[in-house]
Amino acid sequence: MITYGQKNTGAQGPRTPSAQEEHIAPSPRVSVQAFCETVETAAAVQSAGEDRRLAKAHLKIQMGGMAAAIEAYRNAPTPNVIVLEAEGGGDILSGLDQLAAVCDAGTRVIVIGRMNDVLLYRELIRRGVSDYVIAPVAPIDVVRSICGLFSTPEAKPVGRVIAVTGAKGGVGASTIAHNIAWSIARDLALDSVVADLDLAFGTAGLDYNQDPAQGIADAVFSPDRIDTAFIDRLLSKCTDHLSLLAAPATLDRVYDFGTEAFDAVFDTLRSTVPCIVLDVPHQWSGWTKRALISADDILIVASPDLASLRNTKNLFDLLKASRPNDRAPLYCLNQVGVPKRPEIKTSEFAKAIESDPVTIISFEPQLFGLAANNGQMIEEIAAKHKVTDQFLQMAQRLTGRAEAKKPRSSLLSPLLGKLLAK
Repeated sequence: MITYGQKNTGAQGPRTPSAQEEHIAPSPRVSVQAFCETVETAAAVQSAGEDRRLAKAHLKIQMGGMAAAIEAYRNAPTPNVIVLEAEGGGDILSGLDQLAAVCDAGTRVIVIGRMNDVLLYRELIRRGVSDYVIAPVAPIDVVRSICGLFSTPEAKPVGRVIAVTGAKGGVGASTIAHNIAWSIARDLALDSVVADLDLAFGTAGLDYNQDPAQGIADAVFSPDRIDTAFIDRLLSKCTDHLSLLAAPATLDRVYDFGTEAFDAVFDTLRSTVPCIVLDVPHQWSGWTKRALISADDILIVASPDLASLRNTKNLFDLLKASRPNDRAPLYCLNQVGVPKRPEIKTSEFAKAIESDPVTIISFEPQLFGLAANNGQMIEEIAAKHKVTDQFLQMAQRLTGRAEAKKPRSSLLSPLLGKLLAK
């Protein structure tokens, strides 16, 4: 019997990600070695290694299949995960028996085979194989299988990170990010944290009427202190389900960061909070690019003008190329219908982006201005306004939740309830 850990997810065939792709938790820092027999499988594993969810994993690919793996580990320690491509039921089982003799305890094995056989699958699981994937495989299959090894049913799910950014400055991206987070927390009852990444000029504290003494800057400038307890002390509670990691919004220091400056903060939030909304400022640096690419879902806020169109197109192209196994980012058009302002038609904007906007928000200066000056969300001052429903729709799309808001009760509700009960 092979002594490595077992966590099987069942045999599965290749599948491309859909618009409602399930949430796959990122892999921790582990070593993965793949031994492939075909160029197609090697290419799929190589592509999977470039996925954001395997960014921390150290992946090495070799050809030769089972025989190469057995030979490689005769005089070398085995990695955390071994991915084996093998053909033929008998060859797989005999090869695994030989591998067990040289395999270190704790190593997990994923087998890629071409036989869709229940008896073979049971024998593989009996020998301690962690997962069996039926070839041909797509990169997302490899990502799902490796990441799934480190997600147990009893463990808390890793939080979903939603990044909201503006195609240009002044398009209202922060306002939309804060209202979406409010809707996720209030209408979807999902514990959420808003992280204001615009440390110099962030407005989340103003929008939520909060003035915390500490915030995200304390975490970024003290990376050695970051843990769950430390982050909890920095959070400012806005509602029962919504907390804020506020920006200092002061100019007494320069906020120049390295590419991985926020990684520890995001990882800690992921481990404790179901949903994290990043208010990403309109600037281009290593850490803003990393925040967008590593997010689970992305919303770009644009206005109907040429600069927004160009920048949205550039962001779409970059993000789709950098995230081939994720669904494409979403975008919304904001401040549509400004009097006397020439605007690009929605149909022309969508044609250039090759995607329709998730929603179109009309220019409502009095409504948004009142909310901003009062430190309130749109739903607090206009619960029945169309914009409130638009924020809910975007919240549902970004969190992958299809359920609509509960219908408002009417005078007939008690009577209907009694009739249905009978």
